[in-house]
Amino acid sequence: QVQLIESGGGLVQAGGSLRLSCAVSGRSFSSYAMGWFRQAPGKEREFVAAVSGSGGVTYSADSVRGRFTVSRDNAKNTVYLQMNSLKAEDTAVYLCAAAWRPTVLAVTPRPYDYWGQGTQVTVSS
Repeated sequence: QVQLIESGGGLVQAGGSLRLSCAVSGRSFSSYAMGWFRQAPGKEREFVAAVSGSGGVTYSADSVRGRFTVSRDNAKNTVYLQMNSLKAEDTAVYLCAAAWRPTVLAVTPRPYDYWGQGTQVTVSS
């Protein structure tokens, strides 16, 4: 069984930074591509960023590119989302997800096999 636990959320002023972490239990962590999604109240789940199993390939949504960086440490079974220059519209619950040996980095929720519970990020303007 794979479990994902996010941490690092909180309240920050616009222009500030946060780093989210997602710790993954279970074996073969490097066989999973990892994704970050977010969901604001009343809105659909939105893709943020993803990283391949090796960490060599990343992809970010247009809305966060240049501000957010996804990375992973396979020795620690952890994936990170560094968020800089935060805006009020970044406010949401952020969730990490794992996809087993995907052929491409998915930008929709469906291909992901496991999900964390999420961590709240609130950006005050």
